[in-house]
Amino acid sequence: MRISVLLGCGVVVLAGCGSMPVTGDVKAVDASQPGDSQVQVYAVAPREGAPPSEIVDGFLESMTSDDPAFATTRKYLSADARRTWQPGGTTTVLAQAPNRSGPLLHDEDNRATRDRETTYTLTGEKVATVDAQSSYQPLAPTDYAQTLHLVLEQVAEGKKEWRIDVVPDGLVLGQSDFKRLYRSVNKYYYATGATNGRSTLVADPVYVRNRTDPVTRMDTATQTVRTLLAGPTNWLRPVVDSRFPTGTALRKGVTALAPDDQNVLKVPLNQKADTAGRNACRMMAAQVLFTLRDLTSARVERVELEGGEGRLCALDADDAPEFSADRGSEGDDSQYFINDKGQVERVFGATGDTGTPEPVTGPLGAGTVPMGSVGVARDEERAAAVSSSGQHLYVSSLETEGELAEPLVTSGAKKAEDRLSPPSWDGRGDLWVADRDPAGPRLLRLAGGTGEPQEVRVPGLDGARIEELRMSADGVRIALLLTKDGRTTLNIGRVERRGSSVAPEISVEDLRQAAPQLADVSAISWSGRSRLVVVGKEEGGVQQVRYVQADGSTSASGALPGVNQVQSVAAADDEQLPLMAETVDDGIVKLSPGDNWQTVLKKGKALVYPG
Repeated sequence: MRISVLLGCGVVVLAGCGSMPVTGDVKAVDASQPGDSQVQVYAVAPREGAPPSEIVDGFLESMTSDDPAFATTRKYLSADARRTWQPGGTTTVLAQAPNRSGPLLHDEDNRATRDRETTYTLTGEKVATVDAQSSYQPLAPTDYAQTLHLVLEQVAEGKKEWRIDVVPDGLVLGQSDFKRLYRSVNKYYYATGATNGRSTLVADPVYVRNRTDPVTRMDTATQTVRTLLAGPTNWLRPVVDSRFPTGTALRKGVTALAPDDQNVLKVPLNQKADTAGRNACRMMAAQVLFTLRDLTSARVERVELEGGEGRLCALDADDAPEFSADRGSEGDDSQYFINDKGQVERVFGATGDTGTPEPVTGPLGAGTVPMGSVGVARDEERAAAVSSSGQHLYVSSLETEGELAEPLVTSGAKKAEDRLSPPSWDGRGDLWVADRDPAGPRLLRLAGGTGEPQEVRVPGLDGARIEELRMSADGVRIALLLTKDGRTTLNIGRVERRGSSVAPEISVEDLRQAAPQLADVSAISWSGRSRLVVVGKEEGGVQQVRYVQADGSTSASGALPGVNQVQSVAAADDEQLPLMAETVDDGIVKLSPGDNWQTVLKKGKALVYPG
């Protein structure tokens, strides 16, 4: 039904292409097979006299194409459906390409009716949806069924053809087609409420079309800026805001954005942007810079925003880190772990093999109380540790010697596995820990890592127990391992703060399962601004380590090299630093980019990066 054009050879990317083929047969390409993102697929219009089954198949195939404005795709629809069909609505993602069955027959059908109208059913296993905001929502696999109604429509005098007159809005794609056509990008907004007197950018992942979007005719960068200007997705909206004035949009007719030969990216905006003050404009430029820096082949060194009356402001890439959520971690390349004596030790350097580990300064390194888990503040001035019994939580300086202070939290549970979880620090300097006591499970926050613990409401638990938690650097998202009915799943919650900044009311809202394909998750860690590394098993499968986006979609990085019997994982805010894992047989191992797993320490446990 379609012809594939290899844009990569001689047109877009010269590398790897010997020459443009000039002979040979034209071959059809199965749209549902995984393919190179450089392969562009064009739809073919329905042939004259095509039967209903061919019309349905052609319509499904054409939905997976790069058909401009879906003009060819609409030729499979009746005149009325052609005007009303909205391909830009919700996209349904199936495990495989949809199956077509039919025609459906009913008792009341007669030969005359079947000769002028018929119905087909589309079925499959639905695994995700992408809404009109481009927000991805993973789903536990569920049955999908939808009908297409066809009629014989007059297309010319004395000439009728089968066309689809009842069709659901949006696209229906198999996973392989979806991954070929779309890519995950992060757009950035500011966390509501200043963090230590500064504004922090938060990643909001969405999916945009690879290359040119058939509906808007915009390239990928322009699509991404368009979604940025449209505002945050509904899930993140309660905890972030944008510095772009309401109504700000790209100037009419802008369909392509790319840096010039000086790596300066100019973004033309409408007149609504002219109302922004200078400081707000710089913050707007930071949103664009962070959003686009991974999208263009050339590094964007400078962003210039243009309003209705000319240039508004500019921001250099060297000045952008002041808005980063992870800039407070000065020693991000160091790791901390607990040795066999219960002392907290530090490994200097990102490689984990730059010398003998040393006990940290202060009482946690002295080992007066053996510890079982540790969490280090992102500024690396303090650490929190849970005793080896799991009963007590201590906070201590990593810069000065002294006696170990009294525990800030104590669990009353009888069993060690029912006591305190490993602690985690957010980018605001707050400390979080879960008390797993069956008699009174609690999620606790210690503002600034000191004082009386505050219980945090988690209304969406529905009887599940928090086994482990990890706070994001921006402080507005929390990853939770929840156990219920013998299964442990990964969930992401939104941290909402209400009331005064001195005594805020804090809750974790709108929990959503982030890895529904994994039946049991045993370890997690944030890895960058909007990605997690997850250890778990699929139903009936073996343990695997993989990257998962914060919206629940599978990262382009996919599954990681196999490693046996992983008990915990640790990743840094900087995605270029090694991934660390604690294993049963090999001790603590590391995985550097482009390398295989290597043993770092034969003895040691609970290794963590700051945070």
